[in-house]
Amino acid sequence: MSTKTKHAVTGAYGYSGKHIASRLLGRGREVVTLTNSAGRPHGFGERVPARPLCFGEPARLADLLADVDTLYNTYWVRFNHPSFRHSEAVHNTLALFAAARQAGVRRIVHVSITNPDVHSPLEYFSGKAVLEQALQDSGVGYAILRPAVIFGDEDILINNIAWALRKFPVFGVFGDGSYRLRPIHVDDLAELAVSAAEKDDNLIVQAVGPEAYAYRELVAEIGRAIHCERPIVGIPPWLGYVVSRAIGLVVRDVFITREEIRGLMSGLLDVDGPAAGSIRLSEWCRSHASQLGREYASELARRRDRTKAYIA
Repeated sequence: MSTKTKHAVTGAYGYSGKHIASRLLGRGREVVTLTNSAGRPHGFGERVPARPLCFGEPARLADLLADVDTLYNTYWVRFNHPSFRHSEAVHNTLALFAAARQAGVRRIVHVSITNPDVHSPLEYFSGKAVLEQALQDSGVGYAILRPAVIFGDEDILINNIAWALRKFPVFGVFGDGSYRLRPIHVDDLAELAVSAAEKDDNLIVQAVGPEAYAYRELVAEIGRAIHCERPIVGIPPWLGYVVSRAIGLVVRDVFITREEIRGLMSGLLDVDGPAAGSIRLSEWCRSHASQLGREYASELARRRDRTKAYIA
């Protein structure tokens, strides 16, 4: 039995990592974070000290994990950008796994994605598949969580759909909008992560919520919740991408990428099987209607200024 007591969460000052750290603290665990954003406000006080994500220094990274029993990995990038790329995120995560193995970490809880596939033409899904296989081959105990869309306070996708509904007289969906997705609340994901860490067997969990939506239905549900129902029109994917690029230029962010459109329309954010979470998107949107989408949530702004708290 491991005598180590600490639980390390990547990105505990960010989004999903923050919720995992909060759950761990609630269970009386000792928590540290591995982060590139040590100066970001987080509300933990001294309870979650920061350690650097020094991917390029494998020996130091292993030393930083030497007292860690369980590592919770939420590190990833949403899209390719001049400052970061999926291939770099894969390389860095492999270094993290290797350091964890060298340090004798007992278990890794890893956040992946629905429908990972090493042969996928979409780097997000192929990269996640490479990491899943590497973790399974590492010899470290593991739990792999496969969420599709994560929603909750400080999320980006659901918030920015609501923002667009508030800002524009119509909402365009790519194609007919019939492709499906199964969102999970970030608290449900955090509970899955912490519960999975307490098990001994290796696990792969389809981390999806209790409601499944066609994309068109999801937009309509959000519109009803925030009292901004708009005409929902199907448009060619190329046109949707052009409009999204224009929005991105205005807000100085990447609104959505071609690859994300392809993944969405290919049904890669939907899986069959029972729900792993209980919080319903429809109810959450109604209870947060007064705040949801009031401000645009920028992926790049969060990366440009790591001294500011996340804003949803």
